[in-house]
Amino acid sequence: MSESGLKRSLGLFDVVSLVVGTIVGADIYIAASFGAGFLGPSSVFAWIIAGFMAIIIAMCFAECSSLVPRVGGPYSYAREAFGDLTGFLAGWSLLISAWSAIAVFPLAFVSYLLYFYPAMSGWEQTVIKFLFVLFLTFVNYRGVKGAGKLNDVLTVLKIAPIFILTLIGIAFFILNPSNLVSHFTPVSPLGFGGLGSALVLIFWAYVGFELVTVPSDEIIDAKRTIPRAILMGMGIVTLFYVLTNFVIIGTVPWKELAASSAPLALAGYAVMGSIGAIFLTLGALFSISGSDEAGILSSARIPYAMAGDGLLPQAFSKVHPKYGTPYVSLIVQNSVTLVAAIFGTISQLIVISVFTLLFCYLLTCVSVFPLRKKFEGGIKLPWIVPALGILICIYMMTQCNLNQIVTGVVLIALGIPIFWRYATGEEIEAVKRDMVMGRGMFSRWVMYPEKALAHFLVHLYSILRKIYVLFFSRS
Repeated sequence: MSESGLKRSLGLFDVVSLVVGTIVGADIYIAASFGAGFLGPSSVFAWIIAGFMAIIIAMCFAECSSLVPRVGGPYSYAREAFGDLTGFLAGWSLLISAWSAIAVFPLAFVSYLLYFYPAMSGWEQTVIKFLFVLFLTFVNYRGVKGAGKLNDVLTVLKIAPIFILTLIGIAFFILNPSNLVSHFTPVSPLGFGGLGSALVLIFWAYVGFELVTVPSDEIIDAKRTIPRAILMGMGIVTLFYVLTNFVIIGTVPWKELAASSAPLALAGYAVMGSIGAIFLTLGALFSISGSDEAGILSSARIPYAMAGDGLLPQAFSKVHPKYGTPYVSLIVQNSVTLVAAIFGTISQLIVISVFTLLFCYLLTCVSVFPLRKKFEGGIKLPWIVPALGILICIYMMTQCNLNQIVTGVVLIALGIPIFWRYATGEEIEAVKRDMVMGRGMFSRWVMYPEKALAHFLVHLYSILRKIYVLFFSRS
């Protein structure tokens, strides 16, 4: 038993399974074609790089979790490190990212459904999106037990088709090596100028690891188990994604792949004919439904919890008297995401989701340093890990185009007046004290922007200098 009274029952295998199961889902059905449009066959390398980036950031989450083992994740880490306002913005950006991601799945569902009904009109697509969201809202509205059972079934159905495609595809390459060579020649027809844009979209397939840094009080030997499980789990996910995309690119011409909204259906047809295309399309429909159902289930609890803390309107904290579900949060969330699914595009929504999530990740990586000073123990990773995490987040955010950056910043900034409107007097006074004292990440920018910028640039220069010395001074 831990000091908190929770039983330490999660071993290495349990946490590795949690990492893999949380991340692998419908994303691969959607994101498989993105890299081809920017990089051609060399997009396989982007999947490797994105996996490495995700591992670095996930390790920062692991250290924060070991230092602040409580419910709330990024919200708790940033709040402990920099105060209430920064913590709220971490939670707020996580909420925006989650809602943007949920809106992707109705669009993806229609994209794969078009394989069976290519003549579907615009208004018919809108009706399908509406019915898709309505059904999943109804399932979650009726209770978490039914939603959980549906998710269990869909979880099995979403991974099996991709695994089978990968095995058959490798056998196909052994029997037809010339096909593989022709599809990978030339390897980089478009150069690497689109690497940053490809990474932003591909990175979306790796997100979810922030949900697996469970409280360390429930993990056996957490200081060793958490980082090992993340490394092993993320390694398995990266290998799985790279092999899958290797098969897809090796069976479908990259130009054809880049223009497709249902890439795995094309790969299934190339390897197994019409049966393969139908099999992968059905797998995609099940996987997309499962991922959206799980996303709706978990994301609706974010505004529910924030309302319970008094940081959002109290209506979000209402629980259905019969079903015990946060029904107001569910209805508002799914109404917003339905509108986004009708008027937005898959790539637009993914970029907004990734940008706002990277902001949340950035706050977590930065929080590592003050949390180390504030709390004893923890994993104590080498300083280069959170430093690289910070640089990765900044790099990825700057790879979005200007309109996307402005949209993301505006959406995140909307959280500031919401915080001031609903925060308690004690929380507001605490933020004001931080502003006067110059403490807290965002209070510095509000009160002393020129000093905060100078302070940030000094730290960034120090990090870059240490990285240069570490990697290049001996060469």
